[in-house]
Amino acid sequence: MSGLRSTRTCPGLGEASDLKYPLGSKFREPLTQARFQQLFGDAEQDSELRAEPRWSWLRRQWRRRRASACSGPGAWRLLLARLPPLRWLPHYRWRAWLLGDAVAGVTVGIVHVPQGTFAVLSLMTGSAVERLVPEPLERNLSAIEREQLDAQRVGAAAAMAFGSGALMLGMFALQLGVLATFLSEPVVKALTSGAALHVLVSQLPSLLGLPLPRQIGCFALFKTLAAVLTELPRSSPAELTISALSLALLVPVKELNVRFRDRLPTPIPGEIVMVLLASVLCFTSSLDTRYNVQIVGLLPGGFPQPLLPSLAELPRILVDSLPMAMVTFAVSASLASIYADKYSYTIDSNQELLAHGVSNLISSFFSCFPNSATLATTSLLVDAGGNTQLAGLFSCMVVLSVLLWLGPFFYYLPKAVLACINISSMRQMFFQMRELPQLWRISRVDFAVWMVTWVAVVTLSVDLGLAVGVVFSMMTVVCRTQRIQCLALGLAEGTELYRPLRESHKLLQVPGLLVLSYPTPLYFGTRGQFRRILEWHLRLGEGGREAPKTDDPPDAVAEPVRVVVLDCSGVPFADAAGARDVVQLASRCRDAGIHLLLAQCNASVLGTLTQAGLLDRVSPEQLFVSVQDAAAYALETLELSGPKTCTVWV
Repeated sequence: MSGLRSTRTCPGLGEASDLKYPLGSKFREPLTQARFQQLFGDAEQDSELRAEPRWSWLRRQWRRRRASACSGPGAWRLLLARLPPLRWLPHYRWRAWLLGDAVAGVTVGIVHVPQGTFAVLSLMTGSAVERLVPEPLERNLSAIEREQLDAQRVGAAAAMAFGSGALMLGMFALQLGVLATFLSEPVVKALTSGAALHVLVSQLPSLLGLPLPRQIGCFALFKTLAAVLTELPRSSPAELTISALSLALLVPVKELNVRFRDRLPTPIPGEIVMVLLASVLCFTSSLDTRYNVQIVGLLPGGFPQPLLPSLAELPRILVDSLPMAMVTFAVSASLASIYADKYSYTIDSNQELLAHGVSNLISSFFSCFPNSATLATTSLLVDAGGNTQLAGLFSCMVVLSVLLWLGPFFYYLPKAVLACINISSMRQMFFQMRELPQLWRISRVDFAVWMVTWVAVVTLSVDLGLAVGVVFSMMTVVCRTQRIQCLALGLAEGTELYRPLRESHKLLQVPGLLVLSYPTPLYFGTRGQFRRILEWHLRLGEGGREAPKTDDPPDAVAEPVRVVVLDCSGVPFADAAGARDVVQLASRCRDAGIHLLLAQCNASVLGTLTQAGLLDRVSPEQLFVSVQDAAAYALETLELSGPKTCTVWV
């Protein structure tokens, strides 16, 4: 755009190629919002909704939904929505899916039993339990005192499971699954990748045979790495050998499963084979006694008796349960969204809240830790050939069998093998980092969100990193809405289309008429900027002295403006502050003798502007259903007669 202007003679109003009807036919008169509502709207219903208070309308809708749910068909629909197996089980493909679900479920069950506390959530639980039941100053405790302390901590963990379950059920009742929309794709992938690194580092002591205490809190990853590097000379050669052999078997098997997934009836169960081989080898060779190899040892057997968790310190428990519930929901929703995108299905975030709430609430009566979806077992389930939720039934059967009968069979299982299974299952989470170059090319802002979230998760902790990522992601949205762009529009000759003047040098602009588009929300974050920018375009008072940044051609409004059309189709919402800006602009235009026309406001924005008093400054005849209608009316208002000069930007 050089800023040079040429002129072209516009035809008169009565000719077929009139600017009002550039396509050559006058098909209708310009439609205002009021006229459109009279012709196509339901006036009685609209007046009823306007007269009825918002709370009364919500209460009436709730009663209607409750009455529908209490009917026979409504109750069945509710049952189908809350018990998903009723929907997919009748369509289950038994021959195609059963073997894969069985193998995947058994694999996850076998791996999950001895390493159930390896999940990321256990780090948060351990930190919270230490705050609720701190270690006594006197460290030399007797066996009875140590047993009592452990029982108190188990009770505190069960109470937190109860609290987090109750909170998630409350979130489900309030339908707060919508919070999952704030987990943008960069936040989800950075969160899971960072959490996978936490899992990887937490497995290093078992991988190297180093009996190190688990680090919790901020910078736990770096504390663990420092402890591993310090103790690295004391690592066990026997466990290093077991780890190397395990990875040498698991990694190629997983690659084969991925490469030949379509040809194999079910993926090769490398994890099951590895667990059996390692257990037999350790038992026959006495690796635990001869080479001090760390083994799982004796697993507690028997089904625990139900017991109501101690809620004596409920306020403190809820303080720790709230972030745990949020992290549980975020991790579960993130994993669900990743695999939903991969396999093209949809998820119900509110159903996730219900499932985890019920699971935590019921398990708290059996002295269980808070539970959540885990990165390792989820990846393992997919890699092992799981197809549906039926795989979870097989996992539960394995866990129950171990509790009742099969616990001794895991006695000689080396912990290094479990660490290798976890590490090899994390590869899909780490492969997400390969998408970073493409993300950089698509959106630098999303790339920044990804990196900030990942660094925060790795450096601080999963829960704090999640909070940082969500806040930073929302801040980028707010900052982008404050990058105001008010575009001057011109008419594409021979059409009824209005496009930004900067896009083409063949667009027409009528002297005295200015068409502006404002594709940004009107809210407190843009308070004042909207009015100042439009005042600059209209050369009104102090607003026109300092020119804001704009991509429009210079001197685009050198001629005095008599009519301005404001295209509001890009305004998704408006709050009280933004609405007041529009009302003040309407007052300034009226005082300056400029006719202000608003075009294509959605119902929500128009309602907010009306409540703010816009109709006290403009008449309903100044509100139009489209830019074309408003421009046609504006040309009539300008009283064009005879040849006129149109500005053409070149």
